[in-house]
Order: sequence, then C-alpha cells, then structure tokens
Amino acid sequence: MTDMEQAIPDAAEVAQTDEPGVAEVETVIAAGTPQPIGSFRFWFADQRWEWSDEVAAMHGYAPGEVEPTTELLLAHKHPDDRDRVAGAITMMLENGEAFSSRHRIIDTGGYEHEVIAVADLMTDDEGSVVGTTGYYIDITDVVDDDEETLAEFYEGRETIEQAKGALMLVYGLTPDQAFRLLRWRSQETNIKLRALATQLVAELRPLSSEIPQFRTRFDHRLLTLHERLQSN
Repeated sequence: MTDMEQAIPDAAEVAQTDEPGVAEVETVIAAGTPQPIGSFRFWFADQRWEWSDEVAAMHGYAPGEVEPTTELLLAHKHPDDRDRVAGAITMMLENGEAFSSRHRIIDTGGYEHEVIAVADLMTDDEGSVVGTTGYYIDITDVVDDDEETLAEFYEGRETIEQAKGALMLVYGLTPDQAFRLLRWRSQETNIKLRALATQLVAELRPLSSEIPQFRTRFDHRLLTLHERLQSN
C-alpha cells in the first residue's frame, strides 16, 4: 500500500460526524461537478475551523457531514506536503499569521486535488486579530475561458501578464492557473479583470521594498543565471 493510499483511512479515523439527519449527498462529490472555490475561517483562541460546503466537497464530504479539525485537514494532505502544511499551521498559531499555502489534498475517494489557500487576518469589532479567513482554490483542472474574458485579456494584455507573472512567482503557478486565480478575484469582486490587474501591479511595486531578503536572493539569482546555463 502506498503512502497516498494510507492517507485516506487516516482521514476517516479522525473525522467527527454530526448527529444523524444531516442532508443527503445531492451530487457525486469526488468525481462529479467540480467545486473549485470555497471559503474557510479559523479562530486562534480555540483553534476552531469552519469551512464552506465547497471546501468540504474538495475533501470528499457532503455538507455538514464532518466537523473540520486540524487533525482531519492534515490527514487529507498529500503525504509529501503534510509536514510542510503542519509547519505553516504551527507558524500561524505562534505568530498570529494568516494561513496561506499551496499543497495537494487527497479526498475520501482517493482523488488528488491541487489547491491554494489564500487568506488574510480576521479581526473582531474592535479591530483585534482573532483568526484567519480566506479561500481554498482548486487548481487541479483549468477551465476554458469565455469570449468576454478573453476579449478583456487582449485589451489589457501587458498589465494582465505582469499580474499573472506576480501570481506565478508568489504561488508557484502555471500561466493558466495564475490567470484563473486572477479571473476568480475579478468575478468575486465584480471588478474588471484589467482594472484588478492594474491595481495589483501598482501595489506590488512598494511591496517589493518591504521584503529585502527576497530581493537579495533574487538579485543573486539574476546575476548568476549565466553561470548555471554555462555549466549545462
């Protein structure tokens, strides 16, 4: 039995089922209509997770079937990604950071999903940080683009390509995955794709000065590219 196959029984063992009478499964979760985007919240104080029906579906569960816990979430991570995600959760708790990650999950049917968790800090009415909230985005399959989106893309292609490049760098995405992520934010906020890309690129410029270690490492890579090419 492979490590991936062993991950599924682990998930079932830690799943906490609700009282009888939860809603019946209305669609085939694992192999049916994809649920590419869902939301989640996590409270630092009691380490409590809350996920939308779409995130539950990504893991292979019907709405309300299980209560999400850190143990359950980690049990569904791909064996090669589990330790890294566990470390990200530890850092989140120790430093009060938002939970952001790119990793693979194995649903209850044994299907592998590649996902990105994009999150921000969650505050109470007084502005105190109480947790993290964000979205799970399933980037396993990239869907075809509609004509309207493609038309807008070609109108603002240069800026959109810059925004895509930024997303590819930060999240390690392919060009199609980066475009899908950018388009999702456009649809979610009802803001034109080109306007969103322009704003992202504008806000990245001052942000680059806030991460000197990254700049230093990037400078080194840029100035030594020829050495690695010549050695090949």
